[in-house]
Amino acid sequence: MNHMYDLIIIGSGPAGLAAAIYAQRARLDMAVIEKEMVSGGQVLTTYEVDNYPGLPGMGGFDLGTRFREHADRLGAAFIEDEVKEIREEGNHKQIIGTNGVYTARTVIIASGAVHRKLGVPGEEKLAGMGVSYCATCDGAFFRKKVTAVVGGGDVALEDAVFLSRMCEKVYLIHRRDELRGAKILQETLLSLENVEVLWDTVVESIDGDNKVEGLTLRNVKSGETSAIAVQGVFIAVGIQPSSEAFAGLAEMEHGYIKAGEDCVTSAPGIFAAGDVRTKQLRQIITAAADGANAVTSAERYLTEHREA
Repeated sequence: MNHMYDLIIIGSGPAGLAAAIYAQRARLDMAVIEKEMVSGGQVLTTYEVDNYPGLPGMGGFDLGTRFREHADRLGAAFIEDEVKEIREEGNHKQIIGTNGVYTARTVIIASGAVHRKLGVPGEEKLAGMGVSYCATCDGAFFRKKVTAVVGGGDVALEDAVFLSRMCEKVYLIHRRDELRGAKILQETLLSLENVEVLWDTVVESIDGDNKVEGLTLRNVKSGETSAIAVQGVFIAVGIQPSSEAFAGLAEMEHGYIKAGEDCVTSAPGIFAAGDVRTKQLRQIITAAADGANAVTSAERYLTEHREA
């Protein structure tokens, strides 16, 4: 049998890294499996984090780096691999990765979520050629150009504000007649002269041959179509959980692993933390809290199922 860990954490965003910190402090024999070369998850693509207590205005990449450095300083072990499946093997779990198989008594799934796509013509074809899901990553390529942001939540508003600082003009395209983002973000956005909100509007197609040249739009109330010329489009219409590898393992709801504040799932010894679990608010602070709660629940499980 492979080395038997007390705990394996899948994913190293804020939830996974917080779990690693708490697990190390609990002196659990643990490892974090991360498929990317860099830890941090979605926080790495956040330009500015203004709601994490005590660190106002902290850059997302810097905050993610600090989380990882904290875990490293405590001696947390990291394995670069992509988990394909978890198998129940009596009192332990087998974690099947692309590069290896790992064995643990408990598992915390902190695999996070990914950007949701529009699913319109031109999106896949022009991905990376004007279609982006990260304004802070790619915004600099569109300096003094015309861009569009699709969405109406916090991320969409943040992206539009960010782009307004460098772009000639920014369209915010939203399918409803009111925004869903935080009021303070709405106030900032609506005060910007180079941002135009297109209400009750959806994208029908992203147009261009080898790069984005424009968008075909449809007004959901009138049914009228129109076209605008843009050089870039940033899609911010939500996220979807990275839970495919765990289908059938525990109860899910719309792809999210069902778990409460204690992060306990329907599968014994399996815990879910961060954006991948059912929860009211998906933010850095709630992901970090999940990491702590998940380790506490894992410790309790290990104590109750201690082998003779």
